[in-house]
Amino acid sequence: MRHAARPRAMNKFSFELDANQARRRALRYLNLFRLIIAAVFLFLGAQIMLGSEATQIFWFTALAYVLTVLAFGFPDAENRIGYDRLVAIQGITDVVFLNVIMWTSGGYHSGIPVLMMIMLAGSGLIAGGRTVLFMASLATLGVLGENVWRTLHLNGKAQAADFFQVALTCTAFFIIAIVARLLAKRARLNASLAAERGAALAQQEAINAHIIHDMRDGIIVLRADGIIRQANPSACQLLGCDSVEDRPLAEVSPALAEYCRAGAKPESGQVVQFGQSQRLLRCLATSSLDDDESKNNSNEGDMLIFLTDFDEIQRSMQQLKLVSLGRLTASMAHEIRNPLSAISQAAELLCEEKRGDMQLRLAHIINDNSKRIDRMIRDVLALGRRDRTQPEALPLAEFVAELFETFILGGENEKTIFCADIEPGITLGIDRAHLHQILDNLLSNARRYCSGKPGSICVSAQKKGTHEVQLHVRDDGPGVDEQTRAHLFEPFFTSHTKGTGLGLYIARELAEANGFSLELADDSLPRAGAHFILTGQSQP
Repeated sequence: MRHAARPRAMNKFSFELDANQARRRALRYLNLFRLIIAAVFLFLGAQIMLGSEATQIFWFTALAYVLTVLAFGFPDAENRIGYDRLVAIQGITDVVFLNVIMWTSGGYHSGIPVLMMIMLAGSGLIAGGRTVLFMASLATLGVLGENVWRTLHLNGKAQAADFFQVALTCTAFFIIAIVARLLAKRARLNASLAAERGAALAQQEAINAHIIHDMRDGIIVLRADGIIRQANPSACQLLGCDSVEDRPLAEVSPALAEYCRAGAKPESGQVVQFGQSQRLLRCLATSSLDDDESKNNSNEGDMLIFLTDFDEIQRSMQQLKLVSLGRLTASMAHEIRNPLSAISQAAELLCEEKRGDMQLRLAHIINDNSKRIDRMIRDVLALGRRDRTQPEALPLAEFVAELFETFILGGENEKTIFCADIEPGITLGIDRAHLHQILDNLLSNARRYCSGKPGSICVSAQKKGTHEVQLHVRDDGPGVDEQTRAHLFEPFFTSHTKGTGLGLYIARELAEANGFSLELADDSLPRAGAHFILTGQSQP
């Protein structure tokens, strides 16, 4: 799970290569045993009563045996001859030399057949095919032939009872050869099965490591002494560090270390600010091993820590709210448009009748606002279709002045509440209907919470650089507390009893649809009033 490099999966070929290397090591050990036996024959043969019947032949055979073992023991021999052929040649050579030494040392009673059994067993375990049965047959012919020759040509020195022991020895040759062959076959099958399972396990381990490496959640393995054993890249990113492995957790994130020392439980799911990034993370901590496994495991006491970006969780929750919003608006659109049509028709009829200026103005306001509400419904339904914006360079001073007219219905006192500080030449490249809806939401909220004194709501604009413009909407109300600030732009969140919780959310969505940003300024503190900033380009 180290983030520096992903693990490499071992395939079946790699495991078979390891098995072949193990067979070659076994062959080297058997060659070493042969060399020791040949050296004992050469240097200590006389002391152990070998070669008593043909001393010169014995010494010549022992010397040849040593040289043969040395010749076939070099790595070059395997490259030139091949592994299977080399094993067969060495096994046959062992049987031939041992038979000759047995003939020169008194025959069966010299104990050489026992040494043949050992050589047959060793060769059978590393040889392939039926080679070991051929070696057993060759050893049997040698022992039987020596015993028959001794009986016929050496005046009966070989007793008839020796034939029974020789028969048992020859039978043991075949038994050992067959058992060694079966064991070797079983070992090869087990090695092949182990290679397949090992390759599958390595592949699964590589897949798991790949998944953990690319997980969006952070995973940390913490040792009992507080040192981070392993961590995936997401954990490093969430904690705001390039590398955290082999570092004390208290150094990387004191808050997380304290949380783990306090006995964090999986069901707690506490949300805390961890790491240098000070991001809100949801932490789950649990033991990495079961109790039964940890008793005999060196990783006893390790803790597995899962870190989840809480902002991501909030975004997922917001998506669920958006789904609910879509269903709600789809069902409400038809029901709202029917009464709006009736209101608009009634307003048009009022305009046609002969009435005073005030009544005519009110009728126009009713008609305009009915159309605006209808546009708002269309905007809510089309929040996901951002390609329908029609930006234009709007003169802000004139646009805001017209917008104030819809809010000034209570005479001069109401008119004094609103003030504007916008230079005539400042423009904003945005869709007219969208800007109307954004400012309508901001001014409605400001009117609701302001003190009502002259100049309590102020709209101003200023240029930032060549093309960037900031539009400010301020009020002198109670401001926004920290708890409300965190959820201010979420859909369905409202602090007003009659609010829908959609105004600021729709305002921000419409702003982003035009490439703008809508934020609550940092100076919007309790008792300091609310201050919203709409930032965008002066030209579309």
